[in-house]
Amino acid sequence: MSQRVVVIGGGLAGIAAAVRLADAGHVPIVLETRRKLGGRATSFPDQRSGRALDNCQHVLMGCCTALLSLYERLGVSDRIEWHERLYWFREDGGCDLLKPGLLPAPLHTAGGFLRMKLLDRAAKSEIRRAMWRMLRGGHRLRSTWRDQTFGDFLQDQRQSPETTRLFWDTIIISACNLPSSEVAAEHGMQVFQEAFLPSRWAGTMGLPTVPLASLYDPAESIIRDAGGELRLGCSVREICTENRKAVGVMTSDEMVRGDAIVSTVPPDRLAKLLPDEIRSTDRRLQGLDQFEFSPILGVHLHFDAEVMDRPHLILAGRNVHWIFNKGFDEEGRHHLHVVISAADDWMELDEETIVNQVMEEIRRALPGAVDQDPVTVRAIKEKRATFRATPEIEPCRPTSAPGSVGLQGGDIDRLYLGGDWCATGWPATMEGAVRSGYIAAAAINGTDSGIEEVPAGRLAGWLGLSSSHR
Repeated sequence: MSQRVVVIGGGLAGIAAAVRLADAGHVPIVLETRRKLGGRATSFPDQRSGRALDNCQHVLMGCCTALLSLYERLGVSDRIEWHERLYWFREDGGCDLLKPGLLPAPLHTAGGFLRMKLLDRAAKSEIRRAMWRMLRGGHRLRSTWRDQTFGDFLQDQRQSPETTRLFWDTIIISACNLPSSEVAAEHGMQVFQEAFLPSRWAGTMGLPTVPLASLYDPAESIIRDAGGELRLGCSVREICTENRKAVGVMTSDEMVRGDAIVSTVPPDRLAKLLPDEIRSTDRRLQGLDQFEFSPILGVHLHFDAEVMDRPHLILAGRNVHWIFNKGFDEEGRHHLHVVISAADDWMELDEETIVNQVMEEIRRALPGAVDQDPVTVRAIKEKRATFRATPEIEPCRPTSAPGSVGLQGGDIDRLYLGGDWCATGWPATMEGAVRSGYIAAAAINGTDSGIEEVPAGRLAGWLGLSSSHR
């Protein structure tokens, strides 16, 4: 039967839930505090450059099946540009190219890996040993290390601090927004077991060719065609309950009733929407105050002349992690987007200091920028970019649907949870956010989430990787 479902939050989780609900014949009412969709993965009009800028460069990979399915449903798949080649800047000033070859997965990148001058023979031997362990261990290996960090696993595999700095942390910090010493081992392993080892396509990198906010525009028509509403600039003050059932939400103007409520806001925000006495009886809401967050810093720079000819550059072992080439704007200015993940040490710096330090790294890596100063700059701090996916927080990540066990006979009925911080099996990523939205919609529909995984290649599966899929 068709239900009127109130979705709190218009980020990727809220968009995914609303679209799936609309396709299932329900009536989604999406309430978003901001004046645009996308949450932390969006763009904004920048007065300095006169262009729409992304708050951060968001990257997807071929293994991000839920996110790709959402883009396909929105009709924006053609706005993603795919890159098989990864460019690694070395500390000696050179550049290594890592690209797939003709061999089947998991050997498809072996040739490029062996040619990398970034790593010496001993480091490559260490990495092969840890990769082989993750390949053969599959998902069972993740379960074994569930209570430990990925750094603990690397130490067990006798990875040197230098190998960890140059290789493992270069990848893990970008993927999980935490260093190996902090991120849960299961998520560190997941990055390699689901993106780098199973198939050529799984590790292909996708970059949007348009401002992020424009990717979500088609969602409005899908919601409205289902009879639903999209209310931007609408702040939710409380989730209303009657007889332990969620019946609606209170905004600054009115009460919006619904047959079900889907909250996709961050955990601390959700905690403020429910009275303590209600929260205390729902097992899913017991750990909301345990979540901590990790920041990301994005720095946009425009130059009068071209300073970079590669599509991107990975700065291995450096404080600046990625440089993305965004091309030329309408005024002929060359646009670079620098990304620094796990950017705790940068949050208290002013913009001038940030730009000076970033330019030191840019000039070090890009000869064309040595004599160039940026015409416009914009440093964007996302202090709460992602939740910290540590081993300690994993047990606190809640399921979407209410359960029947609780202090008063079960959790709050008709209240469903979404957001990348929920129990999706993924760390804090766009993929995790979309999966949470799909899972919430499926719980309301009483159906399967419909999320498919990229199958491992024949050789990778035979070696044990197929068991890594959930």
